[in-house]
Amino acid sequence: MLTDKSKIIVNSAESKMRDAVNFLEDDLKSYRAGKANPLIFNTVTVDYYGTPTPVPQVASVTTPDAKTIAIQPWEKNMIPKIEKAIIDANLGFTPQNNGEVIRCTVPALTEERRKELIKKAKAAGENAKIVVRNARRDGIDLLKKAQKNDGLPEDEQKEAEAEIQKNTDKNVKAIDELVSAKEKDILTV
Repeated sequence: MLTDKSKIIVNSAESKMRDAVNFLEDDLKSYRAGKANPLIFNTVTVDYYGTPTPVPQVASVTTPDAKTIAIQPWEKNMIPKIEKAIIDANLGFTPQNNGEVIRCTVPALTEERRKELIKKAKAAGENAKIVVRNARRDGIDLLKKAQKNDGLPEDEQKEAEAEIQKNTDKNVKAIDELVSAKEKDILTV
């Protein structure tokens, strides 16, 4: 049975691991996989009165169909700035506007771009695993210090370490599943 001190350490490590998985999940949503996805523009910033601001905060981003993304700025003077930001972001889109709405047609992914995206997804997955492993290491170090300095019983320390390892395994598995699902999504033509 874990005491409050060891529970706090285990829960802190688990929280850091969950954050890494959630960050990866959000990051993978922004990858363009051949379908129109408005989340792609969450990472594209535009100069809004001197402040770099994500496109969804200065315009409405919608997908009227599976191959088109429509961006309707709330201020018409933002159209050229948003177009420039889209081109600079190198997303593979050629923005076109009619004076009110910017339309981006999502081109089919080339084999080379698919491989690039898969490599990027795997790298992001590895980075998330590193964060999870670091959280495990930090949690185990804290448990060892608690046992040495605060008199935490050794059996409780071992039990808490086992719990941290169980959480590590669970989160690494979740990361692998997210990356393989994204890989499958990217390869789907």
